[in-house]
Amino acid sequence: MICNVCGTKDASIHLTEILNGQMAEVHICEACAEEKGTEFKTYFNFGDLLAGVPGLEKALGGSGKKTPLLCKECGMNYVDFAKNGRLGCAGCYSSFQKPLAAVIKQVQRSNEHVGKKPSRIPKETRSVHDLRQLQDRLKKSIQSEAFEEAAQLRDEIQQALEKIKKKKRPSE
Repeated sequence: MICNVCGTKDASIHLTEILNGQMAEVHICEACAEEKGTEFKTYFNFGDLLAGVPGLEKALGGSGKKTPLLCKECGMNYVDFAKNGRLGCAGCYSSFQKPLAAVIKQVQRSNEHVGKKPSRIPKETRSVHDLRQLQDRLKKSIQSEAFEEAAQLRDEIQQALEKIKKKKRPSE
């Protein structure tokens, strides 16, 4: 997980707070933790955290932007989201799609979910998800020149593709 403050280093400190039934998480690297001091507040403002995310100002189009992004459904503007860390409605995701994608990619290193998957996920979706993960691991193995591991992953990918093809064929 990447640091929410600097956006460049791996986070080694992970804080979770549940306040009024809402869970909030912060991930901080050692350098940013030292800079902030070892006394962490028991409450943090997610908007303040987002304000420190590199690239957020760029995603907003700079501070001199004359017409801020507005949600057509609830009227919330993107600057308000950056301040309080919460979107106003489901329509905000569509209205703020480009800047949100930039911020999510900065914080999570990817725009695609790569974590745990629900246990009740359909088998077809699970197979495709597993295949994508194998392909990503294969790319990383090749880049790091771990060719033995890459060969094993290649074989696993071929087996996974065969299973998917068998499932798609109608029973004879």
